[in-house]
Amino acid sequence: MPIHVLSDAVVSRIAAGEVVERPASVVKEMIENALDAAASEIKIECLEGGRRMIRITDNGHGIRSSEIELAFAHHATSKLQSADDLDTIKTLGFRGEALASIASVSVVSCASRHVDDPVGSLIRVDGGVTVEQDQIGRPQGTTMTVEHLFGRIPARLKFLKSNQTERGHLDGVVMRYAMAYPQVRFALTQDGRSVIQTSGNGSLRDVLIEVTGSLDVQKMAAIEQPESAESNHSPRIRVNGFVGLPELTHNSRSKVAIFVNGRPVQDVRLATAVVQAYHTLLMVGRYPVAVVMVQVPSDEVDVNVHPAKSEVRFTDANAVFGAIQRAVRNTLLTHSPVTEAPSSIFDVENRIPTPAIGGSTAFAIQLAADQTPLSGSHSWERVGIQRNAVPGAQFAVPDRSDVSRSGLGPATLTPAPQPGAPIPHPGTHLPALRLLGQLALTYIIAEGPEGLYLIDQHAAHERVLFERVMAQVDLGTVVSQPLLDPVPVEVPPDSARVLDDQLPTLRDLGFDMDRFGGNTFLVRSVPSVMMQDDVAGSIREIVADIESSETPLRKDMEARVLRRVCKRMAIKAGRVLALAEMQALVRDLEACESPRTCPHGRPTMIQISSSALEKQFGRMG
Repeated sequence: MPIHVLSDAVVSRIAAGEVVERPASVVKEMIENALDAAASEIKIECLEGGRRMIRITDNGHGIRSSEIELAFAHHATSKLQSADDLDTIKTLGFRGEALASIASVSVVSCASRHVDDPVGSLIRVDGGVTVEQDQIGRPQGTTMTVEHLFGRIPARLKFLKSNQTERGHLDGVVMRYAMAYPQVRFALTQDGRSVIQTSGNGSLRDVLIEVTGSLDVQKMAAIEQPESAESNHSPRIRVNGFVGLPELTHNSRSKVAIFVNGRPVQDVRLATAVVQAYHTLLMVGRYPVAVVMVQVPSDEVDVNVHPAKSEVRFTDANAVFGAIQRAVRNTLLTHSPVTEAPSSIFDVENRIPTPAIGGSTAFAIQLAADQTPLSGSHSWERVGIQRNAVPGAQFAVPDRSDVSRSGLGPATLTPAPQPGAPIPHPGTHLPALRLLGQLALTYIIAEGPEGLYLIDQHAAHERVLFERVMAQVDLGTVVSQPLLDPVPVEVPPDSARVLDDQLPTLRDLGFDMDRFGGNTFLVRSVPSVMMQDDVAGSIREIVADIESSETPLRKDMEARVLRRVCKRMAIKAGRVLALAEMQALVRDLEACESPRTCPHGRPTMIQISSSALEKQFGRMG
């Protein structure tokens, strides 16, 4: 096949593929044009996730009547005059490709009036071809209407996700620019419903309240950049924004937003700088919530890296990394100083450390339920390893048969056998076990035919609760408990849309909740296993789990929600268990289909074989 020059139509389609990935890409480019035009108000309207229609109206300086057709030509821009300008880009847009690319894959109508023109202009472009142009009367600013995106490119259209997913991407784009430009009033309406409405008063905190919720913002602190020799006079790199305190976390890095010179960027290295600033302050598997604004001299950052302009390169990347890390760390230490960890483990109930006995750590535990003694005439008893069949143990152990205060959950307790008696084995995946006691208030010690077993009481109870509730779901008999006072739960706009779509699934799982206004939901009933839990916190964690799911399958979504519920409701490490409680928990675990792992895949138990013990004691040659 001979070499030839591609037609303008093919070139336009190729360029559009680089710039316009989905409806959110269109919104991004249009918002950037509006901001470059010094707009103070930007209104976005979308239908069907942007597939059917996207309309963006701004009050910027507008497009001149003599230039409105030229604006849709390839590589036409007012933001660059020469190649030297690429070294100091100060605008969000500069390629001159956005309008031409969007018009080549949709039908675009542009109505605009420049601040210096007496009348406005209207142009309509279909598939890159101008089909209408006229003068009109209108106020200063621009209105761009994009219809039938990818309507003539079925291959691209079919690869768009569901309306819910595309709406979520649109929400995310608008939220990021609203945070980057708090002095601009943003309004987003999707399918006739107001999703985001900022005041434009210049306060980033107020924007965060709108897009993340007031409860989360209460747990955030303004970034305080530490003074340094370099920053005494006109610092080269400035960092500001807000970071979540250690109690505000997420299950992924998706809530870390980075902006460079007002431009939202995707930079793993910069996000890592934020995460590393939380070193030792967060639990493993949890990530921070942060909005970090970085200001760098324009001649020290290259934004001409990717057509979508979401990636940047720095002249001194290490300096930017260090500035972010120091600023975030300084803020965290100022607002939540790190305290020295206690030398002993504390229970979630009232516990104070007492002197060690025989060189071992001992604990004084008070029953929080009614402040009555655990046993004997003293209000406090030392508890370490529970003495069931362990002669010579160094700890006094409460002999409680009453388990009504155990809080073990919905597990059915049966009369406990005598200490040391084998647990009946109903033919499940576990061998018959003989309970020996409790270790470190976390692990149940048992003996089996193959050696010693340590059972994680929290992981084991998670598995028991999960299989029990899943069985109820399969039978359609989930037990739901009305709340005495309905609980309002406020979530970010993108999370509210996700929650709207999953309300039928959540109702089948025992949650009775609906919109209460804005992005607030009113929870009236919850699954019975959640009655003693933080309902609002649970709902937010459930939404985060749903958002991180990569599958829309209902069964997978149900399992994801129930795993979160069971994790919160399972007995915790550090909880004293009576013999009857341990016996009941192990029996219920034996009855499970998958007793060896919790619903998240963590092992419920480990085994130390008899041969390994004999080897450690030198009984094997």
